Amino acid sequence: MLIAHLSDPHLRPPGVLYQGLVDSNAMFVAALDHLARLEPRPDLVLLSGDLVDDGTPEEYAHARVLLAGIGLPLLAIPGNHDEREAFRAAFADHPHLPDTGPLHFAVGDHGPVRIVAVDVTVPGDHHGDFDAAAEDWLEARLAAEPERPTLVMMHQPPFESGIACIDDYNCRGGDRLAAVLARHPQVERLLCGHIHRSMQLRFGGTLLLTAPSTTTAIALRLVPEAEAASFVEPPALLLHQWRPGTGLVTHHVPIGRFPGPFDFF
Repeated sequence: MLIAHLSDPHLRPPGVLYQGLVDSNAMFVAALDHLARLEPRPDLVLLSGDLVDDGTPEEYAHARVLLAGIGLPLLAIPGNHDEREAFRAAFADHPHLPDTGPLHFAVGDHGPVRIVAVDVTVPGDHHGDFDAAAEDWLEARLAAEPERPTLVMMHQPPFESGIACIDDYNCRGGDRLAAVLARHPQVERLLCGHIHRSMQLRFGGTLLLTAPSTTTAIALRLVPEAEAASFVEPPALLLHQWRPGTGLVTHHVPIGRFPGPFDFF
């Protein structure tokens, strides 16, 4: 099973630039074009939040136009720049999304790996919160299939990255989440977005990975007093491959066309 993982495209209305500077729409189209060239084709695409930038119906309408050409099953969750009810309305044709409340879901019909998504967004704020209700929901879903390899997806990561400006808006309740994951060794990865960078660490007895943005990268400034900044670094996605006997292997895949292939390795 091959799973493509994109994050944080921050799509805007047609003709509008992200932060007035970057064509996030064109960069997302480039990411989808890259997906279309992959061999073999992914079985599933995950999108871990901040699909749009302002959460407006116009942005979601344009996002659905762009996503219509993906030609692959898509599972998406909101991020802090999304608006929960507008997101729900935009994806009303996705039956796995609940009609009310947080947009949690568990889906297992695309292959051997099950996807469990937790909506930790806090409407009106930028931090996340894995609260007691989310704990109960996740515990029940993981307990339902204890032997099946599982990816858990959320937007804000529950750890301090060392980049002070984004750590102010991480996910609260990390200790509670770590305790749940530690009870369920079938969880192969905890997948997040939000940081606009690729990071990895051990968390709750599994591996936590953050996906890079298809648009901008938050500056890797690891001193506490550093000013917030971003760069237009090469965008990328994550590619997770599950194979019997090997398990899950994750690849960091730059988006674009590059010199090669050459006849050496």
